[in-house]
Amino acid sequence: MTSRERVLAAIAHKEPDRLPIDQGSMRSTGIMAIAYNRLSEHLRIGGPPARLYDLVQQLAQPDDWYLERFHVDAVDLGRAFEPRESWQPWTLPDGSQALAPGWFRAERENGATICRDAAGIVIGRMPDGALYIDQAVWPLSGPGGLDACEPLPEKMAQVIWAALPTAPFDWPLTSERLDEVALAARRFHDSTDRAVSVAVGCNLLEWSQFLFGMENTFAYMAGEKRKFASFLDRLTELHLENLRRLLPCLRGAIDILVVGDDLGMQSGPQMSRAMYRELFFPRHRRIYEYAKRESGAHLFMHNCGGIYELIPDLIEAGVEIFNPVQTSARRMEPERLKREFGRDCTFWGGGCDTQQILPKGTPGQVRDDVRRRIDTFAPGGGFVWAPVHNILADVPPENIVAMLDAAYEFGSG
Repeated sequence: MTSRERVLAAIAHKEPDRLPIDQGSMRSTGIMAIAYNRLSEHLRIGGPPARLYDLVQQLAQPDDWYLERFHVDAVDLGRAFEPRESWQPWTLPDGSQALAPGWFRAERENGATICRDAAGIVIGRMPDGALYIDQAVWPLSGPGGLDACEPLPEKMAQVIWAALPTAPFDWPLTSERLDEVALAARRFHDSTDRAVSVAVGCNLLEWSQFLFGMENTFAYMAGEKRKFASFLDRLTELHLENLRRLLPCLRGAIDILVVGDDLGMQSGPQMSRAMYRELFFPRHRRIYEYAKRESGAHLFMHNCGGIYELIPDLIEAGVEIFNPVQTSARRMEPERLKREFGRDCTFWGGGCDTQQILPKGTPGQVRDDVRRRIDTFAPGGGFVWAPVHNILADVPPENIVAMLDAAYEFGSG
């Protein structure tokens, strides 16, 4: 099988020739640049330093050697695009070198790296010793709240996830840019036999929290339900408007369409199932049904935390693929998930514990963890291997090699 055939077979609940493997097809299946550089040194690869694919999380764009060495079967469409202003040197928090997109502008202030918007407002901050760029402003958290949402697109542009995008969204989607995206996407899809994914977001709860702050969002959900529902309707329309412009350019050139909304915590969902059904389900379903129909791609949802109680509703809303499969959260045990939902969805992740075993275990413990999870998730298809979340900066390179080699070895029969 080709890599694309392998991934599509797994999604169709068929057992492919070997287990498909993902490393970096979206922003939660990758590797931090610090860990990437250390792995490259450990393997004596040589070559240029890591290129930053995700600035907020400081993730590396895996080079071809990484994809080949670890038998990776899925890639992000963003690989088809070079930054408009090429690359620039960037120093990572551990002092090692990387390359950042040329358009990225950062300053030093009071012992931190900061990012400003066009008006000069500090919207992102990475203090010395930190590993990520943290959000520094919640645009709708001040007076007015739900009554001061407009112009909503301008407010959303102040959030770091929008201000520091990944390709191809690192350039305004004018009609000319959309033509470029359509051409590049088709060429890329035709030039690779790997499955191609693209992330379009369409978050509802997360955007609310990015804009209002978490406390205000929960207060509005409970005490201003009618107004909050109107805000979600406005947000849904914005997402659909963006999809109407983008998806015709991508149809036939992508295999996986990635959406997201972190609905879970370590202890379970952030809300009751009844509240999810009332506020979020109908809007998720509207977005997801449209996205699937117009893209022709499989719908992949990134959704951290314990979401066991919501999985049936999300499947009903149109989700085909779940990620990151946070198996350490409440009621998210691999055996339970596979038994109850394995016929109705694909698990894309959950292939190695990234909270404890990967950063703190021995290589042998990492291999054993990968083997157990493959034994549980792989039978009957419906599984694409990836660790639970990104490989973080403190993971020893020996453990990374042990994990990825085990995924290929134990997934090959």
